[in-house]
Amino acid sequence: MNITSPEMISQLLKIGLLSSASFAIALLVTPVFTHFAYRYEWWKKIRGTDMNGKETPVFNKLHKEKHKRNIPTMAGVIIWGTVLFLTLLFNLDRAQTWLPLFTITAVGLLGIVDDVVNVKSGGNGVGGLKAKIKMSWLLLIAFAGAMWFYFKLDYNSLSVPFAGNVHIGWLYVPLFVLVFVSSANAVNITDGLDGLSGGLLSASFLTFLVIAFFQGNYGIAAFCGTLIGAILAYTWFNIYPARFFMGDTGAVSLGATLGVVAILTNSVLVLPIIGFVFVVETLSVILQLFAKKFTGKKLFLSTPIHHHFEARGWPETKVTMRFWIIGAIAAVLGLILRFIYG
Repeated sequence: MNITSPEMISQLLKIGLLSSASFAIALLVTPVFTHFAYRYEWWKKIRGTDMNGKETPVFNKLHKEKHKRNIPTMAGVIIWGTVLFLTLLFNLDRAQTWLPLFTITAVGLLGIVDDVVNVKSGGNGVGGLKAKIKMSWLLLIAFAGAMWFYFKLDYNSLSVPFAGNVHIGWLYVPLFVLVFVSSANAVNITDGLDGLSGGLLSASFLTFLVIAFFQGNYGIAAFCGTLIGAILAYTWFNIYPARFFMGDTGAVSLGATLGVVAILTNSVLVLPIIGFVFVVETLSVILQLFAKKFTGKKLFLSTPIHHHFEARGWPETKVTMRFWIIGAIAAVLGLILRFIYG
């Protein structure tokens, strides 16, 4: 592949322009969002209980300042709103960008509903849609996407390391739903410290940008670049101390979109490596639940695992930056593996 060919140079230019434009637009929109968020008090209600409704003293102690501060949520709309605007104007493609654009918009709207319910919850710290309702809608959106992939785009095989493309037929549908929902929830679980998810998502989408570009999937690459620009603009204001949180409208929609991009680039099996920190965060919650249920004891001081390290005395900024480093290394390893097995 000749990277100096006129086509590739023009595509690189397009990716660079869309990424830069996305960053600039998101930065310009932020003061407007911030004005309304603080004026109308879109305060994030931080949970003070676990999934079973029991008190979480370790978490509450670690984040008592955030309980006191009024920090608005729903800033994720800046990200997907910017991406929606630029993609509709400059990068709309039936095979490459329709589905990720549908995903980030549909799940983003679902997230807004969840965030609004949280904001209106009256300060009880529980807020948000009921888990069954939110999961039902997420599954419905995932199933719609799976049908489009399978019947419209004719996706029915999986790239397996060192074995090539393996035909899996209709099993592609449940695989798509699993990746979609798992990725959405993993990013949402990770989004618990200032700047953490923004840095990790930037590294993950950058990896898929490179994969898509060298596959010749320039539309996907440009879409990832647009996402990165908007995410970095958000992260500029979300690093400690955060001006706002992305909320479910950001975390869940970006997680689901990450899964869709992995499927579009036929890179599902390296997604757990590229998104290694997201996987570890999710596993820590699952292992904690099992440990408490079957042994009556906690495996970690607090979960997700970033809170465990906080409880051990690490400052929030140290946890975030060390997790960024781990995420970047994992992303590079995933990229190398994807190129090795083709």
